[in-house]
This record gives sequence, C-alpha cells and structure tokens, in this order.
Amino acid sequence: MVFEMGKFVSFFVTVLFLSFCFTSHAFALSLAQKYPSYKYVFHEFNVDESYLYDAEFIYFVSKYEEKLKKFYKRSLKRGKQILPTIQGQLANDGVSDLFIYLSMVESGFSPTAVSPKKAVGLWQFMPATAKHYHLTVCKSYDERCDTASSTSAAIAYLNKLHKQFGKWYLAAIAYNCGEGCVQKAIKKASSDDLSILTDERSKYLPYETREYIKKILLLAMIGENATLQIGNEKSDILENAFIEVEVAGGTVLEKLAKLLKMKSEILLKLNKKMKNGIVPKEKERYRITIPIEKVYAFYLRYELPEKRCSIKPHMLSHYVSLGETLESIAKKYHTDAEEIKNVNHLKNDYLILDQFLVIPVPKKVFENTILRHK
Repeated sequence: MVFEMGKFVSFFVTVLFLSFCFTSHAFALSLAQKYPSYKYVFHEFNVDESYLYDAEFIYFVSKYEEKLKKFYKRSLKRGKQILPTIQGQLANDGVSDLFIYLSMVESGFSPTAVSPKKAVGLWQFMPATAKHYHLTVCKSYDERCDTASSTSAAIAYLNKLHKQFGKWYLAAIAYNCGEGCVQKAIKKASSDDLSILTDERSKYLPYETREYIKKILLLAMIGENATLQIGNEKSDILENAFIEVEVAGGTVLEKLAKLLKMKSEILLKLNKKMKNGIVPKEKERYRITIPIEKVYAFYLRYELPEKRCSIKPHMLSHYVSLGETLESIAKKYHTDAEEIKNVNHLKNDYLILDQFLVIPVPKKVFENTILRHK
C-alpha cells in the first residue's frame, strides 16, 4: 500500500511539473506574440532569445507586467522634455538607445531623484562615482541633475563596463550592483549566462539586481512594442526639442526667462542643476538648456559679456601632481584658474598627471619664486 502511494505521489508530482512546463511554454509563446519587439530588445542587450522561455522571467512578467506598464506611462510623461537629449547622446556615443530604459528604472526620468543611499539624478550617481566621471557636486551646483552632463557620464561608465564584461546585459547588471559583485557571481556560477546568473535558488546576484535586469528588459519590450502609441508620443516630444547655450556666471534664470518671454518655472525645470535658480559665479561661463524655439530670442536679446583677456605678463612652469585641480594650482600661485585655462588652451577643467602647464602669475609671486631657486 505504501509502495502504491509512493508511485501515486511520484506520478502526481510529474504531472504537476509537466503541466507547469506546458503552461510556461504557452505563456512564452503568447509573450512572443504580444511583444514581437523582444527580439530587438534581447539583441541590443546581447541576451539570447531563449531567455524568453526562462521560467523565472515568465513569472516576473506575469507578476509585474501591468504595474510596469503604468510606471512606463508615468515615466514617459515625466521625461517628455528630456528624452530627445538622452536618446541623441546614446545614439551618438556607441550605446544602444534602449539604455534609456535603464535610466527609467533608475529614476523614472526625474532629474532630481534621490535614492535612500543618496544617489542623485537621472542615472543615480553617488558622489564618488560622479566625481570620478567629472561631474561637479557642490552646494550651489549639482551636475548629476543635468540631463546632458549626467548622460555623458553614464555613457562613459556603461562603455567602460561593456569593455570589461563584453556583454551589454552584464554592463547593466554591473551598473546596479558593481563590478566586483558581477565578477564574483560569474566566478561562482562558472558562467555569464543570464538565466544562470539570475537563478532564484542559487542567488549568484543580489535579489535587487536579479529584479533590476528583468525590469529593464520588460520595460524595453513594453516601450519598443507600442509602435503607434510611442511613435505619436515621440513625435510630440521632438516638437519640444532643446538646445544648450552659454550664459555668464551669476545669471538669474528668472530674469533670463522674462528676457526670453517664457515661463520661469519651465526654464528652472530644464536647469535643475542650478540650485536656487542662479548660475554659479565660480566660472565666467556656464551652459544651460533652453527650448529650441527660444534660441533666436536668446541670441537677439541676451548679450554674453566678453571674456576677460587681461593675462598676467609673468609666467612660471608647473607639472601637475596627483589630486591637483586648476583651482588648487591657481590658489598655490595666487592667480586665476580661468587665466591658466586660457593660456594653456585647455578645452575643459580636466588635468592629467605630470601635464605641463604655463602659469600666469603676479609680479611679486614671480620674483619670490625666482629668488627661492637661486
């Protein structure tokens, strides 16, 4: 009797398993019909098409599909003004424009989004990572909130991760949990296959990361599939394109908005990196974003002050040491960082270790330096 009962239980479990496999396969087939865009999405992220039949991915889709559709619509509406900038930068810098869905997952297209861990902006940079990718973070100015600057930094980081791991889905995973975490997971799993790395039983990756990559793929399938609806929305977005222009340090955005005859809240929203609506005074000029339809009004009505050309006649040589910046060098020689930049024809503020610079200095500093070296 016990033997017969055991055979029955074994048979019942087998039937349940086969039923689950059949149901999963059928759901995957319906997914393929519902989201024909999955082939394009998987191709762009270097994911094998067989992942559509992964039982855990199927379960994730069945559980979160409707919720993520609503999240997608909210995010798209919120990001209407910034999407053209992000898409253009991604396309121009060798990263698939589908990585726009990574930004969607990170921030919901809110330029000022702040995570519990204090990551900020569309791409959720921590202060240390922001500094590494040359984003300015200070009390008056946070480039993590700037669409163009933060997207450039994200592109640089993603390209670096892709070069390191060789596959775009691994770059996305590493963006979430870090390079070391991905390296350990691949070593432990003895594979970089997505189905294996996201296995819920083995837990090679943290739970948040396993959900993260599935969320990106599903949102991309949702977004790329709704061709007619998204096509109309994208055309609406492109009508509201934007452009960057140079303004003087200290410019008050509210006054500039009046000059351009536009609502100040729109200009402030486009330039959330400028805290308190005032362009910092640390540099002579900064770039801000304005609607492209206001570009003619800007150049007709806004007069950019001429750059100061007075450069100190006395020069000293200097080789850049580790950790030095234009500001720290200028302070050392009692001179102006902008003058150093102009004399050395530097396009930006970034310096390289052992880089040779000519430093314009006041007469007294020049004479004291000569005397010390005699």
